[in-house]
Amino acid sequence: MNKRADRTLLYGTLLIALSGSMLAQSTDPAIAATAAGPSVANTVTPPGGRAHDNTFVIGNDDVLSINVWKEPEFTQSIPVRSDGKISLPLIGEVQAAGKTPLQLEQDLTTKLKTYITDPDVTVMVSKINSQKFNILGRVAKPGSYPLSAANTVLDAIAAAGGFQDFAKQRGVYVLRPSPGGGETRIAFNYKDVIKGKHPEENIRLQAHDTIIVP
Repeated sequence: MNKRADRTLLYGTLLIALSGSMLAQSTDPAIAATAAGPSVANTVTPPGGRAHDNTFVIGNDDVLSINVWKEPEFTQSIPVRSDGKISLPLIGEVQAAGKTPLQLEQDLTTKLKTYITDPDVTVMVSKINSQKFNILGRVAKPGSYPLSAANTVLDAIAAAGGFQDFAKQRGVYVLRPSPGGGETRIAFNYKDVIKGKHPEENIRLQAHDTIIVP
């Protein structure tokens, strides 16, 4: 190898070493994280700052998804019993019905502090069965149904098995409780709706709605 080639190799080696030194001394967090590798950039942190819908009240038969950070034995999907309670390991029975998910989180956190240091609890309602609607009259299966079983009046009729013979399909209506008392009557003409007429009559159901099929 000639002297010129030796000098070229030496300069290249020095340049690489100098670049590595500058990268290691950089105070830029993005550069430092890249240099440190994926183990730093992908560090897992506990969940925080969770938003809650503090208007929903848990009821009997609702299904709750309970998660306790890094405590798999407490992490489970559990239904609210008919007495309004749930059961968890160590802490036993806890009243759930009548509380919001946030309130239940706070209760579980307080009870778990006896067994776990700084427990991080999340409560979500994974299935709403406590909010129901009624469908009465000339349908195959009249009765009370979870609101989760039907979004609209058409869905409710289907969930109830459809019409009986001689049902007045043009005269269906929904009775909806009013906030100030009493009820609002909402007409539903099945014949028109299935033909694409007056789709606004196929309203989204709310808890305690009663569908009447004369």
